[in-house]
Amino acid sequence: MSPGVRFGLVLFMVAAFHLAGAFTAEHSPQLSVAMHTLGTASLGAGIFLTGEIFNLQEHWPTGVLLWAAGAWGAAFLLRQWPQIALAAMLTPAWLLSEWEEATKRFYGGERIAFEATLLLAITYFTCRSASVDGTYRKALSWIGGLAIIPSFCCLVFEREYNYMQYPNLSLGLKMVGWGGAILIPFLISYLLRRRESWPIVLAAVWVVIQGKLPFHFETGNESLAVYAWHSLGPYLWSAAGAIGLIAWGVHDRIKSRINLGMALFAFSLLCFYFSDLLDKLGRSVSLIGFGIVFLVCGYFMEKTRRRLIAHVKETA
Repeated sequence: MSPGVRFGLVLFMVAAFHLAGAFTAEHSPQLSVAMHTLGTASLGAGIFLTGEIFNLQEHWPTGVLLWAAGAWGAAFLLRQWPQIALAAMLTPAWLLSEWEEATKRFYGGERIAFEATLLLAITYFTCRSASVDGTYRKALSWIGGLAIIPSFCCLVFEREYNYMQYPNLSLGLKMVGWGGAILIPFLISYLLRRRESWPIVLAAVWVVIQGKLPFHFETGNESLAVYAWHSLGPYLWSAAGAIGLIAWGVHDRIKSRINLGMALFAFSLLCFYFSDLLDKLGRSVSLIGFGIVFLVCGYFMEKTRRRLIAHVKETA
């Protein structure tokens, strides 16, 4: 097939879903929403397939920008929560792709990207409260909740090594990166929560410090205090963030925030056990100890979780 015919098929693929959504809007609203969602999702494939058809050598993040612009246009015209959810995912994807392209020949850009992703995920996840809620807020909360643990793991476990001997980020790039990583979540949180958005400042402080904390390492020359900080600091700070998320959930009377905070606390405890305790004990003792920790801590954490959720239901 000629490039023109292939391009026509791509256009037809994108248009067909939206036309199907328009024709089914009156008789089957849910099917209409699904068709429009598929149409916006297929727009991304259409954009990048068009680049392949015509062998366009362009700045590739521009394709993500066009996809995000299409999602925002659909959200403005249709006012449907899946379109808002797609736009909320594609816009930061475009910004991160631009950052990746701008810093690919420099050292130090990955950590800023991970911290920006984690802080934005927290912003999305905490956009709801007992007094302010809605369908699109629930969608944003799900997106943020699903992204928090993976982005947290990327920030904590991924460490940058300058194998290629790239130059460090310039001061200008650092200012742009940190400005976007912190100010954009602040702005989104304020637009969504107004005066109730102040805890995002504490979340930003927690994210930045978490990214700076070193993992345990043995040099043979460090003092006992430094050794203890390197061993316990990241896990204690992670647990503090989990407790803060739980407190935020109790304040806003949101049960999902309490549940995820408990999961993050348990995750921090398990990481500490397997990273710092398991290799210091014998195999049988370590497994027995893990079972005891699992049962005892799980029992008290579940009792605490149920008590907090009951408190939230009483005050609702």
